[in-house]
Amino acid sequence: MEKWKNRAAPAALIAGLLVIWEAVVRMKDIPLYVLPAPSQVVTCLIKELPTLAGHAQVTVGEAFAGMAIALVLALALGIAMDAFPAVKSGLYPVLVVTQTVPMIVLAPILIIYMGFGIAPKILTVVLMCFFPVAVSFTDALGQMDEEYVQLVRSFGAGKWEAYRLVKIPAAVPGLVSGLKVAATYSISGAVVGEWIGAQSGLGYYLLRVKNSYMLDKVFACVLVIVALSLCMNGLIRLYQAVAMPYAKKNEEKRRRTR
Repeated sequence: MEKWKNRAAPAALIAGLLVIWEAVVRMKDIPLYVLPAPSQVVTCLIKELPTLAGHAQVTVGEAFAGMAIALVLALALGIAMDAFPAVKSGLYPVLVVTQTVPMIVLAPILIIYMGFGIAPKILTVVLMCFFPVAVSFTDALGQMDEEYVQLVRSFGAGKWEAYRLVKIPAAVPGLVSGLKVAATYSISGAVVGEWIGAQSGLGYYLLRVKNSYMLDKVFACVLVIVALSLCMNGLIRLYQAVAMPYAKKNEEKRRRTR
């Protein structure tokens, strides 16, 4: 019951804001090119759904490809930084500094060197998703009790076998936490790459309708982007619920103790 109460409050707030939004637009007779009403946005979304679905397919493909590459790189670099302190001391500050550069600034540079194909869009997703995954995974590896590693080593396991048998499995919850954040960023990363130069995708569609002052289509596209971002995050949560049911139980225990 408490779970549903916690969800009902934000849902009621959003519903109230939508009602006020609809009423203001109708009462003030605000033009469509200035601010569309929520009902107009929904109508446009239904009408444009086939077109949006085609563009969304491109964006989601770029997001999945970028996420996969970011995951592989984060795993490799996370293990390297944990295994070799010199690597961590040299690379970790660099990773932090890279996050101070807005992606909207890097995207045009990627277009210049990589052209207008799919590669710069995927690389944009990689750059946005890599940092949260790598940092979460590295921190999880570093926080593990070394006694477990020593126990495995005492049975004859080598350094890399200890990672495979003990450290990596123990760091999976941290890795999943980073993936939740990265999954939410993945769609927006692909959209940013498409803004700069593309012939398809939600970013291309959004830029086109924005330049034509079709704000109902702009809001409809934004709704699709938000929905896809939530779905990407939901996929990671679904994997966590299936593969790590104990994580949900631990989270519920922490909530009860608060």
